[in-house]
Amino acid sequence: MAKKKKKLNFYSTDPDFVWDDDNDVEETLNPNQQKLRVQLDRKQRKGKDVTLVTGFVGTDDDLKDLGKTLKSKCGVGGSAKNGEIIVQGNNVLKVVELLKGLGYSNTKKSGG
Repeated sequence: MAKKKKKLNFYSTDPDFVWDDDNDVEETLNPNQQKLRVQLDRKQRKGKDVTLVTGFVGTDDDLKDLGKTLKSKCGVGGSAKNGEIIVQGNNVLKVVELLKGLGYSNTKKSGG
């Protein structure tokens, strides 16, 4: 499913102004170049445990695809936005093993 590009309403008084929209696109690094951190988090979540994956460098579509894979393999819900993947429950060790199995060799468990 292709995303539609959002058209911005923008006006400039400079007649030579050229809108450069390509700077916002960030390429996704190869899995072996990603430095991901996996940690257990309870802050701002009413005491509920979540597994938080941070450090992903790439497009939102690739982040959401990785999040979907992790959530389905763990059999739980969650979300993927703002460069973070949230997997419900305490699945830190399982997520680390899954990421290493997917080729993310620089994945580390962070925190206590």
